Amino acid sequence: MPRVRFTRLLTAMTLGLALVAPPPATAAPPPSRCDVAVPGAAYQVGACLPDLTTAGTVADGHSDPAQWAGLQPAGARNPSGVPGTQIDGYFPDASTLNSTHGWNHDAQFVIRLPARWNGGLVVAGTPGNRAQYANDFTIADWVLARGYAYAATDKGNVGPAFYRDGRRPGDAVAEWNTRVTQLTRAAKAVVSARYGRAPTRTYAAGVSNGGYLVRWQLENHPELYTGGVDWEGTLFRADGPNPLTYLPSLLRNYPPYAAGSAAAHSALLSSGLAPGSEFLWPYHEQVYWDLTQRIYREEFDPSYDGATEAGTPYCASGTPGCDADYSYAARPRAVHEAVARVSLTGRIRRPLITLQGTLDTLLPITLDGDVYARMVRSPAFRYYRVAGGNHVDGLYDTYPDRLRPILPCFRAAFAAMEGWSAGHLPPPSATLPRPASGDLANTCSLTPLSGLPQEGAR
Repeated sequence: MPRVRFTRLLTAMTLGLALVAPPPATAAPPPSRCDVAVPGAAYQVGACLPDLTTAGTVADGHSDPAQWAGLQPAGARNPSGVPGTQIDGYFPDASTLNSTHGWNHDAQFVIRLPARWNGGLVVAGTPGNRAQYANDFTIADWVLARGYAYAATDKGNVGPAFYRDGRRPGDAVAEWNTRVTQLTRAAKAVVSARYGRAPTRTYAAGVSNGGYLVRWQLENHPELYTGGVDWEGTLFRADGPNPLTYLPSLLRNYPPYAAGSAAAHSALLSSGLAPGSEFLWPYHEQVYWDLTQRIYREEFDPSYDGATEAGTPYCASGTPGCDADYSYAARPRAVHEAVARVSLTGRIRRPLITLQGTLDTLLPITLDGDVYARMVRSPAFRYYRVAGGNHVDGLYDTYPDRLRPILPCFRAAFAAMEGWSAGHLPPPSATLPRPASGDLANTCSLTPLSGLPQEGAR
């Protein structure tokens, strides 16, 4: 598939669709029985729905499948039939990157309140640079069916030009953290108003950049949460590793590798890519590596390429200002300080479960999950390495004999977190072998089972 087509696909996935008409210019009416007031919201609109899961919300315009496209395997089964209240809205914000609902306003959120509530709340930030419905299939459906209230935020900026938000390097990513904190506090108040009592447990959950947000919240705002489940969170560290420390090497060495260079192949493995992941490299080179490097480098280091915004796509090494030649270690101190503003420490203060696939080809596991696991010193931590797991589960449909979806393992981890909150320790940290047979899209055990056919980590 041509690169321009992949770029358009990724842009569509990150931006989402306009679903309903923009809000009126006049003040919004007082909240109705289907619209509990959200503290701090600049605008909101509520609806009583027969089904809060994607089985219902896609049909009636209260979700957008473009926002969660490609994140789950086609064979994944989700629950449905959860009636309740949905509140959509936004907090005050000056940026206008999120076009969902035609609002052209960032800091959008969604809060869902099931009619049958179990006393809990799950809060999520979105993966990548997607908008607020991005977790609807992978997280919201499942937790809503278990009785949880659910809240998600677009993190305050969306799309591949997210770096335009803010006044100084690092502002856009820093806003992600403050928006999740803001929504958590507001959602707790909404839950208390709707059900007459505060949630007894609140979990943070997320994928990729959403997983990073789980880590950051448990490090910096433990008072808001009972625990969290982090699915392959992005690792930001001022001294590295972080995506800017290894992506340039991938961009620089992939073209000669594709031309047959054995030395370039060795360089790509030395840069962090897992042996055995070669079949995933062409897709990631076309879809993820170049775009990710350029837009995140623009966020933290806009001066690298002068007046050019977010570099030159697929430039050849040696081209002036080319991101393939970017050296994070050699960049000015101010760049490292910008990353330091959003860096993780590993000092979690609530229970955390982390999962990552051994074949993650966007955030290589040896430079991400493995590193963060070494940073954490708390006994309230579990780390499950999923053999055959990639960064997004959608590629499982293309490679069902080589990959393993992480979605069912995320659900198993969430159930383990529930048990942990009730005093039941989850299984020890482990690498989970890939089953050689069975329904991989819907089943996962956090305890490697003896006596069953399995494949080891690749």
